[in-house]
Amino acid sequence: MQTIRGTKDILPDEINQWQQLYFEALELLTLHNYSEIRTPIIEPTELFIKGVGNDTDIINKEMYNFVDQGKRNITLRPEGTACIARACISNKLYVNNITQKLWYMGPMFRYERPQSGRQRQFHQLGIEHIGSEHPFTDVEIINLTHNLLQKLQCPAYTVEINSIGTQEERKKYKIALVNYLDKFKTELDLDSQRRLTTNPLRILDSKNIKTQLVLQNAPDINQYLGTASIKHFNTVCEYLNILDIPYTINNKLVRGLDYYSHTAFEIINDQLGTKNTICGGGRYSNLIKQLGGPNIPGVGCAIGIERLLMLIKNTSKRKENKNRFYLITQGYEADKKAWNLIKLLQQEKIKFNIDFNQDSFQKNIKKAIKNNALGCLIIGPDEIKNSTITIKWLEKNYQETISYNNIIKYLKQNINQSN
Repeated sequence: MQTIRGTKDILPDEINQWQQLYFEALELLTLHNYSEIRTPIIEPTELFIKGVGNDTDIINKEMYNFVDQGKRNITLRPEGTACIARACISNKLYVNNITQKLWYMGPMFRYERPQSGRQRQFHQLGIEHIGSEHPFTDVEIINLTHNLLQKLQCPAYTVEINSIGTQEERKKYKIALVNYLDKFKTELDLDSQRRLTTNPLRILDSKNIKTQLVLQNAPDINQYLGTASIKHFNTVCEYLNILDIPYTINNKLVRGLDYYSHTAFEIINDQLGTKNTICGGGRYSNLIKQLGGPNIPGVGCAIGIERLLMLIKNTSKRKENKNRFYLITQGYEADKKAWNLIKLLQQEKIKFNIDFNQDSFQKNIKKAIKNNALGCLIIGPDEIKNSTITIKWLEKNYQETISYNNIIKYLKQNINQSN
């Protein structure tokens, strides 16, 4: 049996990086008063049609849809923001406090061609600030993402930002963009030709070289922004300057989801090739209202975890687990005694490992070394008879015998010294 194409097992020797990322995010976001939220991986299909938009690639080509036994249309979530908005509405989170600062980490599902850094089941870490129209919140999301990437020692990346204005401003811009592109229709790639009538803004994101050449002289959206949109965007840039976060303004930057308005941003790294986006996000002023909730704005982003881990694999230092002790028992009575020792180790939160395969002493020592243990706790017939435990320190390459009653105190002292 093999995994389904586009899915991947995350094996024990890989999970350390996932855990490190999670705990770094937990620490940072808790400091900024963001609370973790976990939503179901299945949602009503209507949620994404209403929230993400009918003319997006996600809706038209990429969603995993099925009809369940109750004849309901169900979708494996392709992104997280619509789920967070739905959770705010269905749980009325806004009743006691209109401001909700939330984050999540989990799997998403899109039917795309599997490639490096993007599987059909992929994972995102998302940050959402709901309840404020102030540009401060746009910058807070960018700043949090920047701080997390710095903590994880992510190699050089670029923050690109743009304003895509209001829905009314985008309508005017779409007309101008289509009028321009119609003159070059035959020079556009097939996807872009189709998008001329469905979702013309997505053409700006095309990676096709010929299409990009055509776009060089296309009108920019900033020519169609009103005074309020320009002021909002200029304030975002001003705050980023105060924080010393380097950024570039990319007037061609759009996001692939219909709910975005005003600020849009991406964080990219050229080491990833054409699919070089680590993080994408922006403001969504009307999403919650579109889904049947009150008129509450929000702003957020999502980090692609697989892509990020590809970048930090060589820079993040694996934390060696040198506080783990390896228990070696010899004989039935020693096995029974080991359970009492395990209780004590659990109570004192001293990490340990034990293997009851009854391998030879030397084989167990080799396993302990492979497991990166600090030392071996050995219980055999002599130790049972004398109520002692033999400790073999692996790095120091010596052993000593300690009274069973003193073992925990002794271990804690030596752990502190080794740290």
